[in-house]
This record gives sequence, structure tokens and C-alpha cells, in this order.
Amino acid sequence: MVAKISYGMSLYGALAYNHNKVAAGTAEILSGNRMISDRLGRPSEDIRLALLSFENYLLANRNTAKPVLHISLSPAPEDKLADGQLEELAERYMRKMGYGDQPYIAYKHGDTHNTHVHIVSVCVDEEGKKISDSYEYRRSMTACRELEADFCLRNGADAERQNPKVELRKVDASLGNVRHQVGNTLKAVLESYRFQTFGEYSALLSTLYIEAKQVRGEYNGVPYTGIIYSATDDNGKVVSPPFKSSRFGKRFGNEQLEKRMLVNLKELKEGKWAPSIQADIARALRQADSRKSFVKLLKQKRIDVVFRENEQGRIYGVTFIDHNRRQVFNGSRMGKEFSANMFNGYFKWLKGIPEKERSGHSATELWQHHRHDSGNTLGQAAGILSMETNPYDYEEEAFARRMRKRQKAKRKSRGI
Repeated sequence: MVAKISYGMSLYGALAYNHNKVAAGTAEILSGNRMISDRLGRPSEDIRLALLSFENYLLANRNTAKPVLHISLSPAPEDKLADGQLEELAERYMRKMGYGDQPYIAYKHGDTHNTHVHIVSVCVDEEGKKISDSYEYRRSMTACRELEADFCLRNGADAERQNPKVELRKVDASLGNVRHQVGNTLKAVLESYRFQTFGEYSALLSTLYIEAKQVRGEYNGVPYTGIIYSATDDNGKVVSPPFKSSRFGKRFGNEQLEKRMLVNLKELKEGKWAPSIQADIARALRQADSRKSFVKLLKQKRIDVVFRENEQGRIYGVTFIDHNRRQVFNGSRMGKEFSANMFNGYFKWLKGIPEKERSGHSATELWQHHRHDSGNTLGQAAGILSMETNPYDYEEEAFARRMRKRQKAKRKSRGI
């Protein structure tokens, strides 16, 4: 089992992330502790009641900058636990880490290859004091090993050592032995990445300096589709002879790839996995003052973006590659606001603003001053860019206002 602990400032953000997955049918509320609820024995599905459950703790908070706790517990895919076991796993982990008496809500997520648990809580007690996080990593590792023994789970540390993520290497034709380099990179891609179309597959390979092309022909009157691979330089120019897919094995040919893509697409529709980079893309778009800076900001999050353009420079395709989760998505698969048409219109509008005006300003600021210059094609961009100036839901705004009023009233009563 692997445990990951993160801290944040937005309680609403942590709760909304999980509640949205519940609404989408890819997660469910598992259990809770000290949670206000309108249903017996389980935390409420009403996010407002969840917010109220933590309110007094956050109001009492003294000096902790990031009081919100978000924990994920991920057993190995082979470890199948019933809901009752997952509830007990979450409860015992929280107790071992010193958060057993805190309010918390646990969610069961089923949107990846392994069922896992997310826990939202706060790391300050009722008096506003921060709960000790000394030697947290060591204590968490110890807790995981103990729980693995109690629940007969696989050792997460051993699994990570025995099956490390395959590291991708970009092909460098200048080093020679190009066919061997291409073969190793193709193998790494198939072993670790998910994609649903040949376009997504070829976009991923292009970031690794490999060009993949489908070739169609006819043999003895029977039509066929094959794939050839070539090495490229960092400008996308082919710098090696083409290699037939058969030089690397059947699984790199069109027939086997299509089967693989159909499986990935089926699992996507079933909710077994889903894109999770929309927020990162929106954030980068709001901060960037050019297409180049947009790409650079995404790279910092280990996300590659590949734009496909025609001879006139019009963007007709966009693919995002999430190297953290090893997933590839065409933009339109994540929604119209991430489609090629939106990016084409948006970057065209942005480029039309003089460089002097763009320099040093975020896209959101530019949008506020130049939105009158935009056309109808930027309707989706408006939704993303406006998130910067109004990033919270009305429920969170009301919650924040209520907390500020109560804190002000407390300070008044103390004569501060």
C-alpha cells in the first residue's frame, strides 16, 4: 500500500474534488468521523454539511498556513478489499498518524486501475493547535507496513522497487543504433501509457523524437494498413530511414494497436480512468502571455502539449500528454473549452495584442482589458479565463464570508 499526504489552504477545493467524482459516478462516500450528516451512519452527500463539520476547527486555527489535510491510500491492484475493509483501513491509518479524533471524511475512488481511498481532514485540533507532523514520512511508512501485515496486503515499497515505472528516453540519432533506440522507446510507451486513438499515440511519440505513420496498400487484392517508424530531430524533421513495425514486433503494428486502443477506450467509458489535468491546463492558460509560455508552464507540471497545424498555421488538433499519470488525451475529449478550435482562436487573439502590452501581464489581466477585441470563437476561453477573477463556487464564498465574520467577532470580544 502506498500513502500520500498533502496539505492545502482550500477545504472547499479538497471536498469539491471528491464530491465531483461522486456525482460523476467514479467515487463514493465511504465513511467519516465527527461529520455532521442528514443520513444515519454515513456522512452526508451535501457538501455544505461537510464544510460545517470542519468550521470550528478552522475558525480556531492560530498560525497554520495550510490546515487542510488530503490523504490517499492506494493498495496494490491485486489487493481486493471490501468496503468494510477499506473503511477500517482508513480509520486505523488516521489513528496511527495521530488524526483519529479529528473530523474526516473518506471516499472510495474507482477511476484508476486500482481502487483507492481519499481522506479529507484538518491538521489543527479544536483549540487551533497544529497536530504534530514530526517524522511524518517515517511514521506513515511504518503505519503502511503494519496495515499491510494486518490486512494481508502486498508491500508497497517492495512493489515499487521491483516494478519501477519505465523511464522514457528520447531518441537521439547522433548516438547511433537508431532502430534499437526506437524499439526501446516504443516498448516503454506501450508498457506504461494509455491512449485511445492513433493520433494520440503518434503525438506522444513525437515528443520522444519518433514519427509514426500509417501506410495503406493492397496485397493480393486485400487492403491492409501498416505502420512505419522513423527518428526525428527536435524540429520534427525525419533523420533516419523508416522502420516497418514488424522490425519491432507484432504488438507495434496497426492490428494490435487498434485492439489496445479499443480496450483503453472501453475502460475510459466505464470510468476506470479519466483525465485529471484540466485544472493545470486552465491555470497555465490564465497565467501565460503567449503560446510559448503556455507550453513552458505545462512542462513544469510534466504535461506536454502537441499542436497540429495546417499550412496556413491554423490549429486543427491538440493533444495533452500527462506524464504523471501516463495518459494521453485529445483536447476535445476533455470538453469544448479544451478543443483545437478554442486554442486556435485564443492564440490568434492573444498574438494580436502588442507585445509591449502583453509583457508582464497574465492572460486573465489581458482578457479583462481586451475582451472587446475577441470574437465569438472565444466563448470557451472566457469560461477558463474568468476562473482567475472568480475562482470559487458561491457555496465556498458564503462559507469564507461566514468564517471571516466570526473571526472578526472573536477578535472584538477579546478587545483586539
